[in-house]
Amino acid sequence: MIKHATTEDLPIIMHLIEEGRKKMIAQGNTRQWTKGHPTQEQVLEDISRGNSYLIMENDEAVCTFALVAGPDETYAKIYDGSWPNDAPYYVIHRVASSPSARGMMRQILDYAFTKASTIRIDTHEDNHTMRCLLEKNGFTYCGIIHLANGDPRLAFAKTIT
Repeated sequence: MIKHATTEDLPIIMHLIEEGRKKMIAQGNTRQWTKGHPTQEQVLEDISRGNSYLIMENDEAVCTFALVAGPDETYAKIYDGSWPNDAPYYVIHRVASSPSARGMMRQILDYAFTKASTIRIDTHEDNHTMRCLLEKNGFTYCGIIHLANGDPRLAFAKTIT
């Protein structure tokens, strides 16, 4: 089950993000989610805008993600490639899950595609797990975008018809 997160869920969301950070480091991705990113303030903003979600299993939160309606300003310029279309889209951000959780990306994508037929997502070049998940789920590499702080990210998109 997927539910909107509330401010009461903030501690579990931050715990899941910390678990995600540990997983990334263990998999050799030491340069993403550093310096306290994503921040508690960012998560609170996601919650206040209705963009923060939890996947629940047996009344326990096992995954968190943000699903945000575009346009996303960091996606306005793409380098060394292009977006496949200009259709309205949603963006998936800040995916993190408990160590034992399996199949979370499939659930996130199934839910996201109920909101829009085009989904965009970006990830750090060192996040091989996310890159594999995106490829496995039919996403196409589109180019490089830059976050607000200037950091580059690999950008992907998928459109269903």
